[in-house]
Amino acid sequence: MHQVTARVRTGYAMGSFVTGAFGTVPGLLLLPYLTDNLAVPAAVAGLLVLLPKAWDVLFNPIAGRISDRAGTRRPFLLVGGLSVAVLFAALFAGNSPTYVAAVFLLCATAYAFFQVPYVAMLAEITEDYDERTRLMAWRMAILALAILVSGAGAPAVRDATSYPVMGMAVGVLIVIGTLVTYFGTAGASASRQVSASATPKELWAVIRGSKPFRLLLTVFVVQAVGLGTMLAGVDYFARLVLGDSSYQTLLFAGFVGPALLVMPLWQRVGRKYGKRIGLVVASVLFAVAVVVLGASRILPAGVVVAVMAFVGVGYAGMQVFPMAMLPDVITASEKASGTTRAGLFSGVWTAGETFGLALGPGVYGLVLAVGGYEASTDGAVVQSSGAVLAALIGFTAIPAVLALVALPLLKREESA
Repeated sequence: MHQVTARVRTGYAMGSFVTGAFGTVPGLLLLPYLTDNLAVPAAVAGLLVLLPKAWDVLFNPIAGRISDRAGTRRPFLLVGGLSVAVLFAALFAGNSPTYVAAVFLLCATAYAFFQVPYVAMLAEITEDYDERTRLMAWRMAILALAILVSGAGAPAVRDATSYPVMGMAVGVLIVIGTLVTYFGTAGASASRQVSASATPKELWAVIRGSKPFRLLLTVFVVQAVGLGTMLAGVDYFARLVLGDSSYQTLLFAGFVGPALLVMPLWQRVGRKYGKRIGLVVASVLFAVAVVVLGASRILPAGVVVAVMAFVGVGYAGMQVFPMAMLPDVITASEKASGTTRAGLFSGVWTAGETFGLALGPGVYGLVLAVGGYEASTDGAVVQSSGAVLAALIGFTAIPAVLALVALPLLKREESA
């Protein structure tokens, strides 16, 4: 069995600075950038955030198959990551909705060529069940740090400078994550050869043939929609519900900080009780804490931040366990078929994750529209009580429901 060294663990985990930044900042700031700087109506803004990433639902499996047929993953990490950095820097430099949508589409396409091979590598670095959980825990710890740095830092940079400067700063962060991952994973997995190319119909038949994959993917995507909705609402929740946009940084610190500390705990839970049980416990904890946030308008700000810490603990487990279960499903399918399918499965998986996270801002934008949120070019409009209530519901009730609704699909822990 291939020995996983500390260098490889660190190198692989550092890819989370790419996935974390790209997954966090657009979901956090692109919706308010459109509604409060370009005066795009909330429902339309949500659609503009959704559509470019929805493209990945179709494109990610293609990117996965391309990396499968190439026989190696790492070159895609380098080209894809650097392309994402350049396009991300350009994303917030435009002054029209059309420009933003077009650049975001290109950025999402480039991101597919980083994310899909990156996720697929986990199944190839090691086949050990517990080692995969350990490797995923390292990755999720770095992801929590990346979310903290980008999620708290990007709004601070924006407030101190401008949206374009913030975009460039995040682009630099993505470059660093790309280079460390590319060089850190050198020799981590051998090149692999795959069978002849299949038709799209045959590729989807492979996915339909793995029930454990379908069930796990469904749970993960539904929860991703909830997380995406909550992420999109942080700016609005801080401004409208708490009455101070500066709380945005505190909310992220309260959310992500504890997650950095509990990764070893979730790893032990998975080893002792199983990954499925760990996912259920984490999801319930997340949902309960989010429901408590529904009382944020009458709670002291310090209590709100403390509750966000429990939300972050649950979120950490909701990320660790599905991602640790994925390579088990991939390996079982590959052994049964005798062909390399990690890229294909990972492509479909990341397409689902991307779509779920992208659908979140769309859902939140729709909730704001129903509540009567008014768009502007300076963010200074006094919003109605309905808009404030919509900001609260989108940040709390919807994520809580989506965290739990699909869990019954995981009736038992399967790996084939």
